[in-house]
Amino acid sequence: MALSEREMPGVFWVFMLLLLFAHFCDGFYLPGSYMHTYSTKDTIYAKVNSLTSIETELPFSYYTLPYCKPLGGIKKSAENLGELLMGDQIDNSPYRFQMNVNESLYLCTTSPLNEHEVKLLKQRTRDLYQVNMILDNLPVMRIAKQNGVSIQWTGFPVGYSPPNSDDDYIINHLKFKVLVHEYEGNGVEIIGTGEGMELISKADKKKASGFEIVGFEVVPCSVKYDPEAMTKLHMYDKASPVNCPMGLDKSQIIKERERISFTYEVEFVKSDIRWPSRWDAYLKMEGARVHWFSILNSLMVITFLAGIVFVIFLRTVRRDLTRYEELDKEAQAQMNEELSGWKLVVGDVFREPDCPKLLCVMIGDGVQIMGMAAVTIVFAAFGFMSPASRGMLLTGMIVLYLFLGIMAGYVAVRLWRTIKGTSEGWRSVSWSVACFFPGIVFVILTMLNFILWGSKSTGAIPISLYFILLSLWFCISVPLTLIGGFMGTRAEAIQYPVRTNQIPREIPARKYPSWLLVLGAGTLPFGTLFIELFFILSSIWLGRFYYVFGFLLIVLLLLTIVCAEVSVVLTYMHLCVEDWRWWWKAFFASGSVALYVFLYSINYLVFDLESLSGPVSAILYLGYSMIMAIAIMLSTGTIGFIMSFYFVHYLFSSVKID
Repeated sequence: MALSEREMPGVFWVFMLLLLFAHFCDGFYLPGSYMHTYSTKDTIYAKVNSLTSIETELPFSYYTLPYCKPLGGIKKSAENLGELLMGDQIDNSPYRFQMNVNESLYLCTTSPLNEHEVKLLKQRTRDLYQVNMILDNLPVMRIAKQNGVSIQWTGFPVGYSPPNSDDDYIINHLKFKVLVHEYEGNGVEIIGTGEGMELISKADKKKASGFEIVGFEVVPCSVKYDPEAMTKLHMYDKASPVNCPMGLDKSQIIKERERISFTYEVEFVKSDIRWPSRWDAYLKMEGARVHWFSILNSLMVITFLAGIVFVIFLRTVRRDLTRYEELDKEAQAQMNEELSGWKLVVGDVFREPDCPKLLCVMIGDGVQIMGMAAVTIVFAAFGFMSPASRGMLLTGMIVLYLFLGIMAGYVAVRLWRTIKGTSEGWRSVSWSVACFFPGIVFVILTMLNFILWGSKSTGAIPISLYFILLSLWFCISVPLTLIGGFMGTRAEAIQYPVRTNQIPREIPARKYPSWLLVLGAGTLPFGTLFIELFFILSSIWLGRFYYVFGFLLIVLLLLTIVCAEVSVVLTYMHLCVEDWRWWWKAFFASGSVALYVFLYSINYLVFDLESLSGPVSAILYLGYSMIMAIAIMLSTGTIGFIMSFYFVHYLFSSVKID
């Protein structure tokens, strides 16, 4: 079927968008796409990620420390957009693994350590930096015992500092245990996606057999070697096995003029763990199940309270409407003169709010953020995303945010038309929607980036990525938002059910500020998410895997319901005391939950991240928490405002007013 000339440009742009999507979303996961079977002759190499620490949120490159380098030089792995933004820098390493070959090998001996290298090693050791190593896409796991309880950690420390001592010791010997599951060919096609992997041909499918890597563990230790004897060896020469842990007199101290020799051991162990279950050990770390009953209990309590509020509120409104509609016109006129409440603000309830453009812009951005969050969580809850695909969650969120610009522009411009009664100025509104929230994020990230650049951290966004982000912003998000705004001008404007008086009605004085009640209303939505917020913050700042997306989806649904109910109730209460300025109060009644989220983030910083050291780390933490709080304010405030708007519209369209 031939394409007409008119269809060609559209097909071209669709093709270009698909290419862009494929380039940045290489992290999306399809079941089985990472599976690979190794034979006994295969040799694979581990990779190393950035050094990370729970004491400081500054990641650094693995090779900033005097570690052994691979023979062919350092090569960076392909990174998607999410990995770059998170500061992941995956490089190759000299650690070689020959399938099913248990061996102890020598790597290299460094030159005598100079003052700068000693200072850096000591600083990284005392800041509790971890080396993150990856084999066949599995992070290395370390099992430590504290008070008789086994605790699992990903990565291993750069070194350790004995208590009551000024000396530091480097980890220079690693005992790896690789768990493998023997796979017997049964006609199932296996797809390889890693570097150097080959597809199994159809002719060999029935014969294909080998081993799948299903676990990667390490026992780190420090060993004092004789550098003169070790320098006579070459990389991958045989070395003597080591019994860990060693005493301090036999450990490698960090000091000037010392030469450090690096060795490692590999042990392959057959396991009954199958390929689909190999991530279970990472996703079921200690501490997660303890909070599940608390989450469920919190959800039940909040649902029960919200249900009671909703039922009481419905009964109150329906009683008012029933009494009002049962009266004849003469009685209604007399009732309007004698009664007070929401019926007396009929001529002012749809009066234009203060800063209408800003309100429309914030509602548009809130729709965009909420849509992005909802779609991402739904996909994650149904298993379309995997922790094996690093950076995919952030990449998917960015792409969704870009394409949801159409919805943001449409909602903002349609609300603008409703408030103003005309489409004039819709371009300005659309531009503001496209630049408001991204502009805030861009400014905060730029300031934080200068701090990261000054610290020479891999978390700093490179200049090239800045241009990519700006291109995505102004070449995709802005045009799509303008298209959505244009569609909003063509949509039918929402008609008010009542006319607005020319002279505003005086609002009666009250004993307490109305904004106090609005800010307090955010506590109920906060109650639905504060436990889940603990898991999310732990995932971000403590390097733990977050995997309970099913719970997160339930929390999101309940949060949406509670935000809508709280905002509607507060709007009704303000109308009952003849306060017709409900627009912004409806937004902040549910949006004020962001204030409590930010305060909780500070509480988490003080009490749960006690080891966080230095003002730089605290500034980074607060900067990222501010971005999260603003996004939550816009999304939850939008939910409350939209529900309040339709409630007020329904309420005043249901009464007979002359």
